[in-house]
Amino acid sequence: MLNAINEEIVHVNGHPRKLVVFLHGYIDNADYLEHTILPMISNIDNAAVHLPQAPISCEILDDKRQWYSMHRFDPDDARKTVPTMEECVQIYDHMAQGLEGARFYLDEYIDASLNEYQLEDKDLYLCGFSQGAMLALYTALMRENKIGGCISFSGIMASHSFLMKHHRSAPDILLMHGNKDNLVRFEALEFTRHNLEQIGCRVFTYVVDGGQHRITPDELEQAERFINGNGNFRKKIAV
Repeated sequence: MLNAINEEIVHVNGHPRKLVVFLHGYIDNADYLEHTILPMISNIDNAAVHLPQAPISCEILDDKRQWYSMHRFDPDDARKTVPTMEECVQIYDHMAQGLEGARFYLDEYIDASLNEYQLEDKDLYLCGFSQGAMLALYTALMRENKIGGCISFSGIMASHSFLMKHHRSAPDILLMHGNKDNLVRFEALEFTRHNLEQIGCRVFTYVVDGGQHRITPDELEQAERFINGNGNFRKKIAV
């Protein structure tokens, strides 16, 4: 099957009552992501943690991967340099076709993984970094049934015009972003929060002071609490 996911890294902790699917970023791969998030993986209780590998070779570096082409929709990388957030959002809005194509094969992978552990959508937590965060948000909102939660590391609600009209569910979502991010601008956090709340999601946010375009240890701690359902989470996280 074209663009089927057939590579993955899997960690199983205890008897899985949750499935955590974590999507790597653009010009990235599952191996590098695993190295980055290992501290979090070991602290998620009774869960299967899956790191699927995007099936498409990256258009920039052949040994890296991408969930969909960025250059197809933004050939000059203008999203990083346009002066206003409005112009940036317009560029991300053009990516609907890429996101929908990726969701098609990701949903098949998710369904098969849930069936493997005899779990349901309510037991699913979708996480992602950068392009992986965009796909995680898109997929979470387009699932027929509400999932347990979604976590975005340095992402944005891409194709928001389509999602505002056609979303199918509104799960709890944790958005985390560094305020010095030079690749996905920090304003994406507030933009995404506002739009997610408009469609009924309960949204939590966490800002990494001085954080750039990377996953930080404190973000991993917040993600652990969100997935584990720690009662202190909602008291400490910024909303």
